[in-house]
Amino acid sequence: MTLLEKLLTVSVFASILLTLGLLLVLGFHRVSSVNNGTVATKDIAVDRNAYPLAARLLSNNIDNQFQLPVLFYVAALLSLVAGGTGWVEVGLAWLFVALRYLHTAIHITTNRVHRRFLVYTAGLAVLTLLWVWLVARLLITGSSI
Repeated sequence: MTLLEKLLTVSVFASILLTLGLLLVLGFHRVSSVNNGTVATKDIAVDRNAYPLAARLLSNNIDNQFQLPVLFYVAALLSLVAGGTGWVEVGLAWLFVALRYLHTAIHITTNRVHRRFLVYTAGLAVLTLLWVWLVARLLITGSSI
């Protein structure tokens, strides 16, 4: 595996780490809410609206981690399988991951929707550029997968 392929792979791991970390924190919030009596289990058996705001924000953000990042994972995997991963893919991948971390930070703290939307849109733009670059590179180089 080349250095660039390793850097791309580590960006995927960083994104997965974000999701796993959020799941752990959410689990802590939910279990604590039930154990300290803030939430009754009957109130959360069907939906999660009874959880405190912090837990709902975490849960909503985790849902976000299974939207755009899925397209990121596919692009990274395609780049790795096709070979010839370059600095453009690596740079765009790390920029996307950084924006996901920033989006998460906004979402689970201040939750300023306008800022969160701007960061989300920037992430979408970076992801789109990654896909356009990847498709162009594969079509131009004729790499077979």
